[in-house]
Amino acid sequence: MDIKTLIDNAQNRRSLLKGMGVAAVGLTFTGALAGCGEKEAKKLANGEEASLNLYNWDDYMGETTLEDFKEAGGVDVKMDLFDTNDTLFAKFRAGNPGYDLIVPSNDFVERMAKADMLEKIDKAQLSNFKNIAPEFVDVDYDKGREYSVPYTWLALGIGYRKSKVQGVPDSWKYLFDSDQYKGRIALLSEAGDVFRLCAKYMGKSVNGLTPADIKTIEAMLVKQKPFIAKFHDDDGQDLLAKGEVDLVLEYNGDIAQLMTEDDDIDFVIPKEGSQLNSDNFCIPKGAKHPKNAHAFINFILDAQNGKKVTETILYPTPNAAAKELMPDSYKKNPVIYPPADKLAKCEYAKFNPDIQPLYEEAFTRVRAS
Repeated sequence: MDIKTLIDNAQNRRSLLKGMGVAAVGLTFTGALAGCGEKEAKKLANGEEASLNLYNWDDYMGETTLEDFKEAGGVDVKMDLFDTNDTLFAKFRAGNPGYDLIVPSNDFVERMAKADMLEKIDKAQLSNFKNIAPEFVDVDYDKGREYSVPYTWLALGIGYRKSKVQGVPDSWKYLFDSDQYKGRIALLSEAGDVFRLCAKYMGKSVNGLTPADIKTIEAMLVKQKPFIAKFHDDDGQDLLAKGEVDLVLEYNGDIAQLMTEDDDIDFVIPKEGSQLNSDNFCIPKGAKHPKNAHAFINFILDAQNGKKVTETILYPTPNAAAKELMPDSYKKNPVIYPPADKLAKCEYAKFNPDIQPLYEEAFTRVRAS
């Protein structure tokens, strides 16, 4: 079975959300108890109220995962959507607004853990933790996986419409420092991603930004601003699909989804290299249903359940057991799993408390310019 067949066999999550309207926040997904008796449901709900409040990215869950989880244990999942890590962090700055499980990226796991926003993960409740690939078990941003469990990993690059560009746009220059495609480009609205990728364009590490670099990048982006059609909230694939732009800064999984629907779309990691991210399940301080949160994480880590998620979102998975069940058209897809020479020029971002506020303030000025 190939990637396109996998997508065609399940209603695309992007289409589902569009059909319900652009708000998409606060949707409640429920399934039937389907043979799960009341006593069993209470037991599987770990003695907690049979509910779970999840805060997740758009286009980022298996088609039937939430319903399957309820059928297995009687727990209703209410899933709200966020569009950037900045939005997620701001939501929790004044305390937990009512969520049991969140999905921050690697640098924000580190940031939130240092700010005492996260509960420690109890691996004794995660019998399927063994399914995680060894390279994701112990990571720099969360040594020993005290506060996080990996959900996906991803690479940032340029999604583009082949018929509208000249050759392959294989440099960040086309997005950050050129008027060649003026009015036909879109950038992510997350400050860290944009400034760190500008650092890559300048030949620096994504973790090597200095205050002087930030001033240089700010000036470059202010100059580029008239040529940028939109700073998008993680929906660049939709802008590309609708023909509103021809080049977009996006995640490889989002563009891989679109490529199954449109043969004129492609994706490239620029020659200067890029940034890798890893999105993770974390339990925020103040969660009312931490046992249900652990149960949901363990459910996702199951090989078959993880496969269902991967079939829908088409992101690289750290779940080795789930990946093994996927077809070669997924495992050998160079957009989903970039070749080694491309990955060699990519880095994970680290949280830097001294630099972070500087580029956030600079990005605000760029967008207001």
